[in-house]
Amino acid sequence: MIDYIKGEITELTPASIILERNGIGYFANISLNTYTALNGQKSAKLYIYESIREDAYVLFGFADKHEREIFLHLISVSGVGPSTGRMILSSLTSKELEAVIASENATVLQSVKGIGAKTAQRIIIDLKDKIKYTEEGSTVKIPATMFVSGVGQEAISALVILGFSKQASEKAVAKIVKDSPSLSLEVIIKEALKRM
Repeated sequence: MIDYIKGEITELTPASIILERNGIGYFANISLNTYTALNGQKSAKLYIYESIREDAYVLFGFADKHEREIFLHLISVSGVGPSTGRMILSSLTSKELEAVIASENATVLQSVKGIGAKTAQRIIIDLKDKIKYTEEGSTVKIPATMFVSGVGQEAISALVILGFSKQASEKAVAKIVKDSPSLSLEVIIKEALKRM
């Protein structure tokens, strides 16, 4: 089993990374949070989860052990596979997810693409006793974008791909969608670009 890979980043996108080590390029799926943590770096240490099925051998990489641990908890829930787990961790940081589960906020989970009411409830029920959430002196704020629909989330992803920070993109899109909820994806992105 691979625990981590340390090497040179040869390719990095918001959804994947190729890490070269000893002449071998390892392709791994990553979350937006891991992308943000690694963006601009030449090398990285990536914590790995191996998804081995009959028809595929897929690697998922994480910038830190905590995110991988939360991912493993997520995929232990019935109906949540590795791709869905990665989608959740692209929408929320691991700390935000812990806060959502601790506060039993199913609405925030349902705002993640592909998560319905039943799955959101199952995640909360299955994980609220497994995940130890500590506030560490400050409350984790749930980003306003968690209440943004799929179009808003797509706009944030597009802005991140264009090179803007996730936090700045979330803030701009949340304000635009709050003021005008019926805007198209293209209009949201153009408006966000004017404000950043």
